Amino acid sequence: MVQPLFFNQDQFQWQQAQRILELLSALSYRSSALDSYLKDIACGVSQLLNLDWSVVTFCWADQEKIMASSLDLEAGEHIYSLHGTLTNTVFRTGKTLRVEDTQIQTQYGKPPAGYRSYLGVPLQTPEGKTFGTICSFCVQTRSFSEEELRTVRLFAERAAVAIDNYNLYQQQQDFNQALETEVALRTEQLKATQAQLIEKEKLAAIGQFASMIVHEIRNPVTTMMMGLNALKKLQLKERDLMRLSLAQEEGDRLLELLKEILLYAKPQRLELEPLEVNSFLAEVLSDLQKLPIASGKEIRWLPLPEQVIVRADRNKLKQVVINLVQNACEAIAPGEVVTCSLTREQNPKYICFSTHNWGTPIPEKLLPKLSEPFVSNKSGGTGLGLAIVKQIVNAHQGALSIQSNAVDGTTISLTIPI
Repeated sequence: MVQPLFFNQDQFQWQQAQRILELLSALSYRSSALDSYLKDIACGVSQLLNLDWSVVTFCWADQEKIMASSLDLEAGEHIYSLHGTLTNTVFRTGKTLRVEDTQIQTQYGKPPAGYRSYLGVPLQTPEGKTFGTICSFCVQTRSFSEEELRTVRLFAERAAVAIDNYNLYQQQQDFNQALETEVALRTEQLKATQAQLIEKEKLAAIGQFASMIVHEIRNPVTTMMMGLNALKKLQLKERDLMRLSLAQEEGDRLLELLKEILLYAKPQRLELEPLEVNSFLAEVLSDLQKLPIASGKEIRWLPLPEQVIVRADRNKLKQVVINLVQNACEAIAPGEVVTCSLTREQNPKYICFSTHNWGTPIPEKLLPKLSEPFVSNKSGGTGLGLAIVKQIVNAHQGALSIQSNAVDGTTISLTIPI
């Protein structure tokens, strides 16, 4: 029959067993109080075995961290190298180590300075993996009995279970926090998506309404323009002819405005195709140089040295280039130059087309508003050209930027992905 633990007639051993049970029963572990629990274990081991110093350590790779100590240590984390130490032997082998005299039994490693005897018990997971130790030291040499060894193992089991539970608790806390963060992120993304859908619905409704208004206005305006053109065939006085000319100019401007409103109101549906940008831009700029707007002005073209293929809507991209170059030409006097260039961005997945001129600088306060509808720095401008350009560039997953000052001139750039 197996004898109960510590069963002996010797009164001292009965008293020792009673003290062990009292210390074990007094241990109270809560997930948030691991430090004090491990300190109680370290102090309990030192008291029961009459040791000078006991510590609970957590070990990994070639380092150990003292989690609890029976002696008061200085504030801060106590992390040390395991190399060449007695603790390293326990951690590496996963077995208990008893050293009666460390000065004679040097093959197991070195103790801390000033200590002569050592007892180390591994802390292990339920699967048998060693992750720490309970290490005890004495200033004098001494041996350790089997009863003392079993005592420390009891406390080591308690410490291992507490640390394992704490790690599981921390993992659960980390998971809960990560889950809360992910839920919050997804909630914000959902809100943003909903807001985008609502905005798109609003824009679609506004666009449809604008289109209806344009069509309703354009028909009577077209009829009025026909009447004005008919009046030109009559013999009118000079004063009446001047009024007729002004009316026709305003009518033409109104028709142009209606056309641009209709363009802005329409959603930008792209018909993407592979496009070699250098040759495409060279062709468009060559055609622009022949237009009256560029008469007496030079459009200078600086291509990339290599071919670059993008997927883009040819017609809409052409519309963008025409608008930007026309704006640049309108800003300069005859004999001056508009420089058009194609460059690579710092991010190699993007290219940049830009127009530059030395015309009158655009006021700084106006720069961020120029791509908004009905904002223009030209006296007769509709304020929709750059707004349409920005829509097209955005539809290509690109970006539009405008810079202007007296030192550097005016540069309008569009960046699109390759």
